Amino acid sequence: MPEHILVANRGEIAIRVLRTAADLEIESTAVHALDDSLSLHTRHADHVVDLEEEGVAAYLNIDNVIRAALENGCDAIHPGYGFLSESAEFARACESKGISFIGPQATTLDLFGNKAAARALAESCDVPILPGTSQSTSLEEAKAFFTQIAEGGSVMLKAIAGGGGRGMRPVNDIRDLDEAFERAASEAEKAFGSGDLYVEELVNGARHVEVQIIGDGTGEVSHLWDRECSLQRQRQKLIEIAPAFGLDDGLREEILLAAVRIAQKATYRGVGTIEFLVLPDRFVFMEANARLQVEHTVTEEVTGLDLVSLQLSISDGATLQELGIDQVKVPPAIGCALQMRVNLESMNPDGSSRPSGGLISAYETPTGRGIRVDGYGYDGYVTSPRYDSLLAKLIVSGDDLPSVLKRSRRALSEFRIEGVRSNLDFLTSLLTRTDFSREILHTRYVEEHMDDLLEPAEERMRYFSPEHEIEKAGVDVDPDDPLAVLNVARKEPAVLEPMAQPQGPDGTIPILTPLQGMVVDVVVAVGDSVQKGQPVAVVEALKMEHVIAAPESGIVRDIPLTAGDTIFENTPMMFIEPVAGIDEYELDEEVDYDEIRPDLAEINHFQKLTKDESRPAATAKRHDTGKRTARENIYDLCDDGSFTEYGPLVTATRFRKDTFEEIEERVTRTTSDAMVMGVGRVNSSLVGEDNARCVAMSYDYSVLAGTQGQKNHQKQDRMFKVAEKYRLPIVIYTEGGGGRTHNGPRAGSTPIATSVGGLNSRTWRQLGKCSGLVPIVGVASGFCFAGNVVLLGACDVIIATQDSSLGIGGPAMIEGGGLGAYAPGEVGPVSVQEPNGVIDILVQDEIEATAAAKKYLSYFQGPMKTWEENDLRKLRHIVPENRRAVYDIREVIETISDKDSVLELRPRFGLAMVTSFIRVEGKPVGVIANNSNSPTGGAIDSDASDKASRFMQLCEAFDIPILSLIDCPGNMVGPEAEKTALVRHCGRMYVAGANLTVPFMAVVLRKAYGLGALAMATGSFEETLFAISWPTGEFAGMGLEGQIKLGRRNELAAIENIQERKARYEEMVDDAYAWSRALNAGTVFEVDDVIDPADTRRWVVAGLRSAPPVIPRQGKKLNWIDTW
Repeated sequence: MPEHILVANRGEIAIRVLRTAADLEIESTAVHALDDSLSLHTRHADHVVDLEEEGVAAYLNIDNVIRAALENGCDAIHPGYGFLSESAEFARACESKGISFIGPQATTLDLFGNKAAARALAESCDVPILPGTSQSTSLEEAKAFFTQIAEGGSVMLKAIAGGGGRGMRPVNDIRDLDEAFERAASEAEKAFGSGDLYVEELVNGARHVEVQIIGDGTGEVSHLWDRECSLQRQRQKLIEIAPAFGLDDGLREEILLAAVRIAQKATYRGVGTIEFLVLPDRFVFMEANARLQVEHTVTEEVTGLDLVSLQLSISDGATLQELGIDQVKVPPAIGCALQMRVNLESMNPDGSSRPSGGLISAYETPTGRGIRVDGYGYDGYVTSPRYDSLLAKLIVSGDDLPSVLKRSRRALSEFRIEGVRSNLDFLTSLLTRTDFSREILHTRYVEEHMDDLLEPAEERMRYFSPEHEIEKAGVDVDPDDPLAVLNVARKEPAVLEPMAQPQGPDGTIPILTPLQGMVVDVVVAVGDSVQKGQPVAVVEALKMEHVIAAPESGIVRDIPLTAGDTIFENTPMMFIEPVAGIDEYELDEEVDYDEIRPDLAEINHFQKLTKDESRPAATAKRHDTGKRTARENIYDLCDDGSFTEYGPLVTATRFRKDTFEEIEERVTRTTSDAMVMGVGRVNSSLVGEDNARCVAMSYDYSVLAGTQGQKNHQKQDRMFKVAEKYRLPIVIYTEGGGGRTHNGPRAGSTPIATSVGGLNSRTWRQLGKCSGLVPIVGVASGFCFAGNVVLLGACDVIIATQDSSLGIGGPAMIEGGGLGAYAPGEVGPVSVQEPNGVIDILVQDEIEATAAAKKYLSYFQGPMKTWEENDLRKLRHIVPENRRAVYDIREVIETISDKDSVLELRPRFGLAMVTSFIRVEGKPVGVIANNSNSPTGGAIDSDASDKASRFMQLCEAFDIPILSLIDCPGNMVGPEAEKTALVRHCGRMYVAGANLTVPFMAVVLRKAYGLGALAMATGSFEETLFAISWPTGEFAGMGLEGQIKLGRRNELAAIENIQERKARYEEMVDDAYAWSRALNAGTVFEVDDVIDPADTRRWVVAGLRSAPPVIPRQGKKLNWIDTW
């Protein structure tokens, strides 16, 4: 062991090392900069040396540090982390003076200090690395690499000589590379003395997992398990956890072994960290840090090892075997430990942080079982803006992660820091709002969730705090003593002396720094004239450079600061004398607003390529088959000029290496990736603009046969989410062939497989989530198979043209399944799909289909201001006097409705029931009506019940009142009917009706028999808004003939003469029909009135006016609408 150690660091890490030295009875010396003499680490050492220099430079001065060690008789130096900890030059200087450097050998520091060389080392050990450069890289080389990565990829610029987030810049667009390269190089130069960079492909959604390794310099290396480090801000860690949770055992073992191989290849001595990016099924090497890490504490907590003590032993020549930590003897990771970095900073909504500083008026740390604090704060300590914002590390350990998270939140609530801003509240929010699971966390989690994380968490403080008490005016006195105020003792207020700020010349105003940081550049000089808004300086804070602009125009009279100065927020940078008459700063004095710049001209060119006129062959092909283009349909659907398209430039595939001509080809041949979509208005002239909002979407059959590719799905998901969030009705044209097998010209293939079966797609689910929330209209024309038709089937209504073929599988899938060979037109033609109920509205062509879509949508957009009434007297004569004669129920519906307002759904399915949307005085109404002119005579069979039940659901979901026109002899009966599962199907109407909340109006036209009539009236006439009857109404508990045969059977059986029995039976039937008359129902109040049929519309109008106004909803009324 060393006899006398010097700790070449400050703050909490210096204290950490000095504590172990004290435990081992090793004499110790601390060092400090001129401005850092009050840092707490100076009180933990046996001796203290002033480095006689200010700021960070003092701790980086190798000669001064070594001189201090030699003059005080030190035989070893521990560098901590940061500063000189990874300096090969420092390690060699120590060695040359006979001083033991507590860390890796200089050659190891050379190797790992060059991040590109470290990549090459990892690759030589068969450890996966990201695509990138393994040497100092120029801007031109970085650009060349950027163009080689896959479409949609990004790169990360990294400093070769350092880590810890300094000199790093993510770049998502090659156009931003120049500026990012300049900034990263500038930061690297200042932090590490070298502006050299290398470049790697940027992986999004990866976890940051690191392995703690220890070696003895003989080639023997052990791992001390792993740590989770994904919770970061600006690529600097906030929370670290040991061990990393949620790792597959096999993947964890591969990562541990990879770390050991790399360290063994480097003949590593001391402790260090090998860091990886981890995806669900793979990992890649990121970098190695040849030093003690900030987060070494969590490894100590789960292993029970003192890593600093181990460092000291190894530096003295001990082997892993002698220390009892060769791999087989390394203790298992017991329980869980979590470290939170307590920084003096506040977080901004953009993910950046704002440093804080000043006088700490209160500093109290949490205590208790499983809680450790490594910090250097104390009451009255004034922090310095020259140094890192890390004040303390709060380390919490326990049996498992859930218990540690609970204890961590409690510990944070006990941590009292006052007088300066800290991130304690942010850490609390991070622990409270984060789902600690492998599926959720990744390195950009904090940035992506910043809005939520900035919301304060509901965690009470567990300490007394004057900062949080109500400030009182004066002092408390006895309110009953009128002389008490005269006896208040005079007390001098306690005043904290402010730090002296530079004062400018008379008549000048200061330009203040908006944040704490270091002056990087001053771009004006004393005597310069500056304009308001003109850049005058650059300040770096947390490795980000900020341009400072002049708040006023004037003359620069004094500049008290120079580049390299580190300053607090609101420090004067310079002083200007305001001068009137100087114009404000402008980048360009004159701007021609009509000028089309090259960047806009390029976009205009590609936008034009997406339009029909730029694709004449494809457009002509559509027209030759009697069809319209996708955009023609949408432009016809939407009000003129109202359609705004989303994603027109999207292509099926893209690669960074594409030439301009190849991009043109992709945009032209796979325009919009076969999905034209956007927002617009429909029927504004009828319902007003506010009610006309709509999402319009159309597969483009002229692009890859309207099939579904990755970007196609992504676009649909985007549009469906917009519809869901902003409650926009959806109209979607679905012509297309389903899943795609080819992505068009030069589609190529990505080297990274992202899916096997495409089973992560959310498109169908996303549309399903809109069900019941907004009206969904599907329009089919031509071939519609597989994925396209499943979207169609999820719509509220299906409108199809005569030439449609709708099939869950197209011909290729059918033949591939061994089910026979068919032409596309044989798969689900309208001759099948209309009578079976799939098609709601059948039309001739796309023009009629679009008109039908607009009409259907209008019923969900509110009332119309203008309408025209039919001649209602006609209603008196539609139902024949002969009660057995059939009539046209559709004529009744047409007459009650406003003229030309009827839209019938599924007319050839469920023939016993008619379902239609109508308007009455402009207001939308849903109609269900029994059809006596059907094979069942109006009796409700399975299809009729399904049809009516779904229609009632549709009306209920969107608050449309229902009018029921009843002429029902009951539910269908007989063996053949029961083969259709009639029992279950008929039950649907009673369940659907019983749960309706919309106004329900019942009108008995003729038969109102038993259970069938109840199904047409929500289960009871008493539950309707009104129930009325025409004079032709008949009321009975069941069919009257059957009722007589069952109820009067014995009486009729007693008559032996058949003719006499028949005569008596007919007499009984006539009597029953006489009693069933509407007049009798009116006298016993079974209906609310028996009316003149010509008054039916008046009753409906009264009902609509009597119903309460619909209360706007925030969510769904029904969770979904049944597709059948």
